[in-house]
Amino acid sequence: MIKLHDLYFKPFISEKKIATVIQRMVDEVAADLKDEVPVFVGVLNGSFMFVSDFVKKYPKPCEVTFIKLASYEGLKSTEDIQRLIGLTQDLTGRTVVILEDIIDSGKTLEEVHRIFKNENVAELKIATLFYKPEAYKRDFKLHYVGMEIPTKFIVGYGLDFDGLGRDLPEIYQLKTTQHMTNLVLFGPPGAGKGTQANFLKEKYNLVHISTGDVFRFNIKHETALGMLAKSYMDKGELVPDQVTIDMLNAEVERNSDAEGFIFDGFPRTDAQADALDHLMEEKDSQIDAMIALEVDDEVLVKRLLERGKTSGRKDDSDESIIRNRIKEYYKKTAILKDYYAAQDKYYGVDGVGSIDEITERLSKVIDKL
Repeated sequence: MIKLHDLYFKPFISEKKIATVIQRMVDEVAADLKDEVPVFVGVLNGSFMFVSDFVKKYPKPCEVTFIKLASYEGLKSTEDIQRLIGLTQDLTGRTVVILEDIIDSGKTLEEVHRIFKNENVAELKIATLFYKPEAYKRDFKLHYVGMEIPTKFIVGYGLDFDGLGRDLPEIYQLKTTQHMTNLVLFGPPGAGKGTQANFLKEKYNLVHISTGDVFRFNIKHETALGMLAKSYMDKGELVPDQVTIDMLNAEVERNSDAEGFIFDGFPRTDAQADALDHLMEEKDSQIDAMIALEVDDEVLVKRLLERGKTSGRKDDSDESIIRNRIKEYYKKTAILKDYYAAQDKYYGVDGVGSIDEITERLSKVIDKL
C-alpha cells in the first residue's frame, strides 16, 4: 500500500506484467507494419514511460515525437482537453501510431483524431497500454490494446495523482475504502473476548460480526444460507467454509457503510483465513490485524468455573471439558498465528487484569494500525 497526498493506493499491475504486455504489443505492431518506418507519437505526460519502453523493444527503425494534451484534474477526466504541445514535423504520407498510456472515456482520443485529420497521414493507428471498456464512449477503433482494466483510478508507470506517482515502475489502484479498519479478534474460552469486542466496537465505531450470531440469525429467519447450513448441522456435518463465507459476505454487505469490522469466531483454519482475505479484497479492503488475548490456562479455568455458577452451561462447569476446550483453541489458533504473523499482522495482548486495563492494551494496538 502507498499513500499519495491524502489517499491510499494498493498494488494492481506488476512491473513484470507491464513489460510482458508491452513486448506483445511491440510484436503485433512490428508484424503489421513490416518494413515501414513508422512515426510513434506519444501523448504526454502519462505515456513517457510507455513510449520509452516500447521504442526500446521495437526491432526496426522508427521515429518518435510527442504531443501534450491535458484532461485530468485530480481523480476525474474532464471534458476540457487542452493542447499544450503540438506537432513540429511534417507527417504527410507517413504511418503514425499513437502510443497512449490509458484510454477511458475517449475524449482525448477524439482530440487526437481532430489533430491528425489535417496532417495528411497515410494511416493513423491507435495503441493503448491500458483500456477501460466500461468508460469508453467513442467509436474510434483501437488497433492495439495492452490490457483491459476496470473503471478505477490508477497511478504509476507515468500516470499520476495530482503530480505524484508517475515515477513508480508498477501500477497501483485507488483504495476506495480509505480508512476502514478490520480486525480478527481471538481469545481462548474465558479470555473476555466478547466483553472486549463490545467495548471496541463502540470506541472505534466498528461492526462486530460473531460467526455464532450470524448462524443463529440466518437459521432463525430461515434464509437460504441458514437453511443450507442447518441441513449440514442436522446431519452432524461441518458447514462448508463457502457457506460461512457467503453468510459473512451478506453481513458485510448489510453494513457496507461501516468504518470497519471485528470478526469473532472466524477464521479458524488457514483455508478460512485465506477465504476471508479474498472476501475483503473484493470489498477493496483487507484484514489489518489478528489480535489474540493471551491468558494463563489456570486463570482461564478459574474464570470459567466461576462463570459456570451463574451461566448454567455444562461446558463452564466441568473442569475436564474446560481444559479440552482450551486445548482445542490453542491447536486452532497456533495455525492462524503463523498465518497472520507471516503477514506481520499478529498481535498478542495480555488478557489478565481489569476490563479497563485490557481495553487500554487493545486500544494501543489498534491506534497504531
